Amino acid sequence: MEIVGMITQHVAGRRRPPGRWRAALTGWAFVFPAVALFAVMGVYTIGSGLALSFAKWNGFTPNWIWVGFDNYLDLLYADPSLAPPLRKAAWNTGQVMVLVPLLTVAISLPLAVVLNSVKRLRAVLRSVYFLPYVTSGIAVYYAWRYILEPDGAINLLLRSLGLGTLAQPQGFLGNPSTALPTLIVVLVWSSVPIATLLYLTGLQTIDPALFEAARIDGAAPRQLLRRITWPLLTPLTAGIVLLGIRDSLHGFQIFLIMTDGGPGGHTDVLGLQSYRLAFFKGLAATLGVSSALGWLLFAGALLLTLANARLLRRVR
Repeated sequence: MEIVGMITQHVAGRRRPPGRWRAALTGWAFVFPAVALFAVMGVYTIGSGLALSFAKWNGFTPNWIWVGFDNYLDLLYADPSLAPPLRKAAWNTGQVMVLVPLLTVAISLPLAVVLNSVKRLRAVLRSVYFLPYVTSGIAVYYAWRYILEPDGAINLLLRSLGLGTLAQPQGFLGNPSTALPTLIVVLVWSSVPIATLLYLTGLQTIDPALFEAARIDGAAPRQLLRRITWPLLTPLTAGIVLLGIRDSLHGFQIFLIMTDGGPGGHTDVLGLQSYRLAFFKGLAATLGVSSALGWLLFAGALLLTLANARLLRRVR
């Protein structure tokens, strides 16, 4: 009986008093709207999108036509009207996915080192280099398109400097050989500011005593960058590269606004393909194919993220 009484007292002691229950219910009452919104707009949307990738639907008919993995097979090889343009868009996406992060790192790291060494006007210079990131993307893309036109500022500048052979009569976006490289340059221009700011933050966390000791031992500036700065900023570099890869896989706004995939599909990317399949096929039942392409992009991004995390663990 004494043992039973002790257990009863212990359980009663663990019970929450009425005031604590009211506080817990009040907290859940405040959290519930956000949880419900996430459940509807997040979980339900993701689940329905995954289910749609296994069906044919045009957005208007009351019922879906279930086709299993046919949408994925059509995208990869089965449909001759879908697979060839998708392979071309995948090649373009691959080029953007490799070149944009590499060029971003190659430009932003030295720039951050230079800015970190500047003692005067450091805040002003940071603001100037950060402006491309905070400026509205759509407005910037329209401005770039205007500059790159046949009679745009870049062609006029090249002709005024006596470099008319480098000018593009069709415009830099109208020439198939220069359209994609030009868009890559614009993407790098827009991604360098945030990468530079991240590198600046990382540089300020490095102990200055390391650089002082290396200088005493006779290390040159390039050796400081190679032997000290670069290894210590490797995790940050991995994050910057991962962000660039993510934007290359899912971003399509710049390609839609500046070229719409032209000329002749030379700037078509996977994100733009998914957008067209969803909204520009009339009454064709391509929403399921668009969803399947979106999930393929998600799978690719997930695999790259896991590979990046494993590589980062090895580096550490």
